[in-house]
Amino acid sequence: MWVSDGWKDYELMDCGGGERLERWGKYVLVRPDPQAIWQTPRPHNGWQKPDGRYARSSTGGGQWAKKDVPERWTVGYKGLTFNIKPMNFKHTGLFPEQAANWDWAGELIRKAGRPVSVLNLFAYTGGATVACAAAGAAVCHVDAARGMVQWARENAQSSGVADRPIRWIVDDCGKFVERELRRGRRYDAVIMDPPSYGRGPSGEIWKLEENLWPFMELVTQILSDSPLFFLINSYTTGLAPSVLTYILETLVTKTHGGHTESQELGLPVTSTGLALPCGASGRWQAE
Repeated sequence: MWVSDGWKDYELMDCGGGERLERWGKYVLVRPDPQAIWQTPRPHNGWQKPDGRYARSSTGGGQWAKKDVPERWTVGYKGLTFNIKPMNFKHTGLFPEQAANWDWAGELIRKAGRPVSVLNLFAYTGGATVACAAAGAAVCHVDAARGMVQWARENAQSSGVADRPIRWIVDDCGKFVERELRRGRRYDAVIMDPPSYGRGPSGEIWKLEENLWPFMELVTQILSDSPLFFLINSYTTGLAPSVLTYILETLVTKTHGGHTESQELGLPVTSTGLALPCGASGRWQAE
């Protein structure tokens, strides 16, 4: 497991009973987590008196049953600054477990000794975009949601990388990649964080298990002749990390050589010393 244990402004204090108790800066939130199926004695006072609590509804969905926090605030990670905004569907705009991948990608970029161009697909609020730009890469950030791209711009501004070579694209990821291929544009690295399920701007249905393979066949064509890395994330609980290894080995390693490894991502839990699984990542890198 790749554990994101370098945080100071974020802490997973406890988890269990289908929930996690987290500290985001100085604010304590309780949010649902389907992986935390065990029970916990909940000795921490934050369980009883959090600054915010998101409660699931028995009919589906949910809402913030309590939210005594600002509309937004910031948290820092190794010189980067991210804007946190609790949203109506439990998210805060940041997945802290991804810090392990930010560190990995940033180190490869800094050690490359050459200009590196990164394509970040399904890029959300730009955690990976900001980290790669800070490491010196030129980044193309693509997401179909205009609000998420604006949020990513704010994170770039807060992190002091707004003046770096970042292209901000609001578009369907598949259609954008097809156009880039027709233009002859290629990238040295690809990051992709596809949803488990989603709808495109024209009502297209995206199901990860059905659409990931053909999408990967398309995206791998956009790699340059000397690619540096390829990172794919998955939050689908039924998809084993080894599936990501199989895809990357088949579509990337056979063409470009290099090495593939896939693991669960995790967050350290202060109360137990264990790590909460938070999805999986597959990493390919050149030799």
